[in-house]
Amino acid sequence: MHNRVLMNGNDAIGEGAIRAGCHAYFGYPITPQNELTSYMAKHMPEHGRVFIQAESEVAAINMVFGAVVTGKRAMTSSSSPGISLKQEGLSYLAAAELPAVVVNVQRGGPGLGNIAPSQADYFQATKGGGHGDYHLIVLAPNSVQEMHDFTIDAFALADRYRNPVMILTDGRLGQMMEPLVLYKGAPPKSPPKPWSLTGARNRKPNHIRSLLLEVDALEERNLILQAKYKTILAELVGFDEYLTQDAQVLAIAYGSSARIAKGAVDQARAKGIKAGLLRPITLWPFPRARIRQLAAKVKGILVVEMSAGQMLEDVQLAVGERSPIAFEGRMGGAVPEESDVLTALQHLNKPTRKGARS
Repeated sequence: MHNRVLMNGNDAIGEGAIRAGCHAYFGYPITPQNELTSYMAKHMPEHGRVFIQAESEVAAINMVFGAVVTGKRAMTSSSSPGISLKQEGLSYLAAAELPAVVVNVQRGGPGLGNIAPSQADYFQATKGGGHGDYHLIVLAPNSVQEMHDFTIDAFALADRYRNPVMILTDGRLGQMMEPLVLYKGAPPKSPPKPWSLTGARNRKPNHIRSLLLEVDALEERNLILQAKYKTILAELVGFDEYLTQDAQVLAIAYGSSARIAKGAVDQARAKGIKAGLLRPITLWPFPRARIRQLAAKVKGILVVEMSAGQMLEDVQLAVGERSPIAFEGRMGGAVPEESDVLTALQHLNKPTRKGARS
């Protein structure tokens, strides 16, 4: 395969996983991510890897548990309703500190909804989704290139922190075709995993479980997890900025919405409005500190999402009273129009009375 290819986002994730050394993929069909499952069905056996179409989403996530507990790199993927069915397994993985990669190619909801692109699973991804006090590391690509690259990063981060990593994307990016440069070289090395279950010859047995019936033991496990999350918060926050140095109005958006917002920022600049864009790359941990800094410098902030305003809440927590916040969102698979985002930026740029808020 040539190093530069034309590929859709779902296939780009699959090729990224193979090049990252993914040993096993377990999935169940659901639109709009079926290309990824199909890609893995075709190419994993060619590399001597494991592909299994599970009997359900619940089975797939628990197969991932069984693979990663032995120290192998494994992943699953689905779309919104299917990810909902995987939540118990994700909680188990987080509790047992197991590295795994999960892809959510979001579709419109709630319920079965439709197969159009959405960003309405933000809460589910960033606030845990399953039961208990836990976090996933959540990466948000906004191009086919990043779908590929972030998949390779996801396996490395999962191993580094012994934590599940979710790639949160959407049906538009999954189906979109763009040129990309494929990762070239040997798969990034997986670190030693002395905790894994590989047989106890010449060593003491390892024990990996999430069922801890004694209250003190379970609290101790939770304290260990929370300490790790503090480390991740300190080390891993990722974001991209566009024309923020002199920005007077700031758009904040991720994934597909960030592409739309960037176009609106360019149009605003052409009209003499000093607009900029901050794009979170890690949705958890969220770039709260940088947003707080920028909020103190701008007239207003516009949050753009394909949801009712889920990331909006994290932006509000970061900004506080430092700047007015507006919202431009669509739901149920509808996509914001660049013209609507531009209008909202123009409104934010209008002079307001001292002390007034938009």
